[in-house]
Amino acid sequence: MWYNRGNEYIFSKINDVETEDFNMSNINVSGGLGINTDVIEKMVTIASLEVEGVAALSNRNLDIKSVVSGNSPLKPVKVTAKNGAVDISVYISVKPGFKVKTVAEAVQVNVKDKLQDMTGNAITRVNVLIADLAEEEIAED
Repeated sequence: MWYNRGNEYIFSKINDVETEDFNMSNINVSGGLGINTDVIEKMVTIASLEVEGVAALSNRNLDIKSVVSGNSPLKPVKVTAKNGAVDISVYISVKPGFKVKTVAEAVQVNVKDKLQDMTGNAITRVNVLIADLAEEEIAED
């Protein structure tokens, strides 16, 4: 599904699972262990950048809810959790010449697969938001 929110085009497969945004420093994984959300964000960053067509991660738009809650409002990756399930939003910039939908779907699959393998937690939703299109590099003679 494609959604248009302001200047962003959002591609999302929604699984009708509700999650809540709250400030959580650790996500519990099997065996009673916890993984810091900063580590989860780093995993998402690495998995996203592995996909061909992703130029970089982009800062997300300013969000009043994030500012008030004390979360970093401009981080390119947002991780929320509820009852052991993880909800991820990642803001990317797509390279020129690549189909946006194809790149977004590939990022969704790669992030979900990598995080489920590494954490053992169910990833309920991976929202890929196209925040920017990278400019074509001009060769200087």
